[in-house]
Amino acid sequence: MLTRGHARPDAAAAGTDTRTSWCPSGAAHAPESLVLGVRSGLDGQVTYLADAVPAAAVLDQIPEDIEPRRILRFASHCVTDCANRRGGDCTLVERMVAAYPAPAGGAVPRCHLRAGCQWWAQAGVDGCRRCPALATRHPADDELASLVADPDVTPEQLAAWTAARRD
Repeated sequence: MLTRGHARPDAAAAGTDTRTSWCPSGAAHAPESLVLGVRSGLDGQVTYLADAVPAAAVLDQIPEDIEPRRILRFASHCVTDCANRRGGDCTLVERMVAAYPAPAGGAVPRCHLRAGCQWWAQAGVDGCRRCPALATRHPADDELASLVADPDVTPEQLAAWTAARRD
């Protein structure tokens, strides 16, 4: 059950170093992984849990034929060999900021990772406001999500793609 247990990233262990910073689009099965929220609604936006839950406490409750990242948002430590790494930066958050419009005003989502979140450290409010829209696993027919997920696509290419769709 997603409401049992409480977990918070250790703020001291969640600094900006790539070995200890947190990725809010992390691996489900890493030992430190946390469930941050549930994807819900027709648009798949993330609804954040009141308290993060250790992933190990819920993974065995997900049917085998369902990819856990399709329904839950996980956080895990950033890793230096991630396809989205460029030096100390995460290119995924750069692409998200370029591709998705920021929600109009309002507070940033409540977040258990903020003190050690790579996206917050790198993009601040701009990254934080777009975080609920990201799906670690997205439908194959979602062209924009596929482009955002592609480490070879640049923010400039995304901006051009979205501009072409508006015209």
